[in-house]
Amino acid sequence: MMTQRAFFYDVAAPSTSTPLSLVSRKTSSQICNGRNAAAARREQLQHRLISTVITRTMARDRLSEQAREDLDAVRVRLNHQLKLIITPSVTGEAAPTLQKANDCQCDRHTYHPSQGWRRQPHHLSKDQLWDRILEEAHQDATAEPALASNLYSTVLTHHSFESTMAFSLSNKLASPTLVGMQLMRLIQEVYEDDAEVVESCLADLQAVYDRDPACDRYTQAILYFKGFQAVQSYRIAHWLWQKGRKSLALAIQSRMSEVFHVDVHPAAVLGRGIMIDHATGVVIGETAVVGDNVSMLHHVTLGGSGTGRGVRHPTIGHGVLLGAGVTVLGPVTVGAGSKLGAGSVVVSDIPCHSVAVGVPARIIKRDLLKEAVKDMDQCVEFVLDYEI
Repeated sequence: MMTQRAFFYDVAAPSTSTPLSLVSRKTSSQICNGRNAAAARREQLQHRLISTVITRTMARDRLSEQAREDLDAVRVRLNHQLKLIITPSVTGEAAPTLQKANDCQCDRHTYHPSQGWRRQPHHLSKDQLWDRILEEAHQDATAEPALASNLYSTVLTHHSFESTMAFSLSNKLASPTLVGMQLMRLIQEVYEDDAEVVESCLADLQAVYDRDPACDRYTQAILYFKGFQAVQSYRIAHWLWQKGRKSLALAIQSRMSEVFHVDVHPAAVLGRGIMIDHATGVVIGETAVVGDNVSMLHHVTLGGSGTGRGVRHPTIGHGVLLGAGVTVLGPVTVGAGSKLGAGSVVVSDIPCHSVAVGVPARIIKRDLLKEAVKDMDQCVEFVLDYEI
């Protein structure tokens, strides 16, 4: 400010031939003009700074309004073709939700996983499931006294399934800077606000129990299976992302990656009945869409291609089995009921009910009527002497 004053008075320095009164008027006028110019420069600088911040914020969000509309249109088209689950928060209220896979080659009179999630007769209701979980926890606490304290704090002292899940996830995700009690209240808030999150959690739990032969108790998945825990952590982050609380969503994503070694972007869309077996090294990108009843093993990557603002990641249909180490790159689609062999790299579309293997993946069988996620067999249907 002192420099500006010196500058202004130096500019307005009177000559010896000018009357004093005129000099005073000229000096005052020039000082005023100089201050106005300085203020204008400051406002212009502030405007540029704000514009830069807004631009950077938009770049962080990555998707413009037009790009979002294009993304929604593509997903609606894919949903029509492959019958994927698309949540209303991604495509709007007019978008279709759960639909049958019309291009499915299986018998329509009986249910198949490639038709999307549907509660089966052997599935337990939430109340039945909670009673079963309490019973299993009591049995384990009695059989193994060393685990009694852990089981009482995580299961037996709680009054509901949601309370147990909130406590278990918050203890897993807590860190010195993410306080466990705050996380537990946050997760309870999510469950109270959106019943869909709870229903998806129950479907995931039932999927693990049905498809993982190593899981013979529901408490195993809740307490010890990090694939199930990672998916439920993603669902909390996804809810936050939809509510506009992106910083906290990304913080939970980062913590989830550290704890479970599973990295799922909170903007990705995952359907119901998801099972991630072993889970280590699984990566799912921002614009990826995963349908219902999808099973994947460790080191699966649904990665993006390019730096564009639209869809950059894969779309996976209902009832798809992704073997260990499968990599699917770019905005390709994997049709409902398909199976991808372990270690395959997929860079082009895979039709429904197909078997593909190799680098790059090649289709070796079509019109696969047997549902891949039912038997979880990663060996049959593949040619043993297949040459890459």
